[in-house]
Amino acid sequence: MKINVLYSEEKIQAKIKELAEEMNKFYNGEEVYVICALKGAIMFAVDLVKHLNMPLKMEFIRLSSYNGGTKSSGKVNAVDISLPDLNDKNVLIVEDIVDTGLTAKFLLDFLNCNFHTKSTKFCSLLDKKITRQTDVEPDYYGFEADDKFLVGYGLDYDGYYRNLTYIGYIEK
Repeated sequence: MKINVLYSEEKIQAKIKELAEEMNKFYNGEEVYVICALKGAIMFAVDLVKHLNMPLKMEFIRLSSYNGGTKSSGKVNAVDISLPDLNDKNVLIVEDIVDTGLTAKFLLDFLNCNFHTKSTKFCSLLDKKITRQTDVEPDYYGFEADDKFLVGYGLDYDGYYRNLTYIGYIEK
């Protein structure tokens, strides 16, 4: 299996700094709860919060829709979605990729049904608009992705390749 580099480590880090600048302006020093969707978004979330200039708390949830394959199963599995009281809080959801949009919609619906946040923003490193099945759009995103199966920088294939410092696509 060959992996072709799509976004280098340098390009990813530069984009993260740009996104953080936008968020710093929006939040203007107000406290934020950053919700990282595990496992894929962990690398992105960690690097992003290093550039956020406001008090923040990090929370982690686990959702799954791939189940080891290369295509979304179409069903979102809430592995662990326990969160503190987010009423009247600024919430920033951090995802690795918005593909079909089903996971993002599930999470946004969950937050809207259970909390009355001060603000809810959604940030994804990758936005794969071409495969979208819902009307969910991230408030912030790093790169628009083609319909390729991507790995690296948190994105995996059957649990492997998350540790790559770049994002690439698998050529079979």
